[in-house]
Amino acid sequence: MEMLYHAALVIIVLMGLGTLATTLRQAGPYGRHMTPGQRFTMKARPAWLLFESPQWFSFALTFWLVAPPLAGPSGVMLFLFGLWQAHYVYRGLIYPWRMRDTHRQFPLIAVVMGFLFNLLNGFANAYAVGHADHLMTADWFTDPRFMAGLAIAVAGWLVNFQADTILINLRADGFTSYRIPHGGAFRWVSAANYFGEIVWWCGVGLMLWTLAGAVFVFFTLANLMPRALAHHRWYREHFPDYPKSRRAVIPGLL
Repeated sequence: MEMLYHAALVIIVLMGLGTLATTLRQAGPYGRHMTPGQRFTMKARPAWLLFESPQWFSFALTFWLVAPPLAGPSGVMLFLFGLWQAHYVYRGLIYPWRMRDTHRQFPLIAVVMGFLFNLLNGFANAYAVGHADHLMTADWFTDPRFMAGLAIAVAGWLVNFQADTILINLRADGFTSYRIPHGGAFRWVSAANYFGEIVWWCGVGLMLWTLAGAVFVFFTLANLMPRALAHHRWYREHFPDYPKSRRAVIPGLL
């Protein structure tokens, strides 16, 4: 099992490097970056449900299979399990049902790659949580890394949720194209939803303090940063009045 865990981490790193190299040249062909007449697609809502779903069963099955067999999982482990599952209930189930642009398509290749990544990532992080010595006692709840990580994660989730809401409400009147988002973190960056997601996972990574958590933070950055830059360029190309003071994803920096 440990060999499989390390193999999963290596594959995730390679996937992150491949994603970074590919998306720096051209944004992934979904959402606003889809090409006209793109083939092999499916509806966006079931696509989200499908490729996020492994995080539920992969993480849960691995967690309960590798948790300490005698005493059972600690309170810290149970908290992190609940936090992980709650995030993916929102991301994979609630968020797709909040979407208004249900007519949009999603590439099948992105669904397949997302499914495989989430399968590996759910396994790796659950295995790490179940085996980390520092997570086996309640002392970790009062560790500065856990407390700082929790504060950062909550802030990131709130930014992400608000950004999702702003983007969803842009189509509340039935509008089916794109508009300039305003409010929340969109005051400073073009990809406020990605900014919130990055902050969230940096906070969770700090709370976990595991190699698997750090690898996931790396993949998140490799995946979302280039896409945020592509969004920023797209907005500037399509809206002459786009706010010039906005950055792409990190306020005041990038």
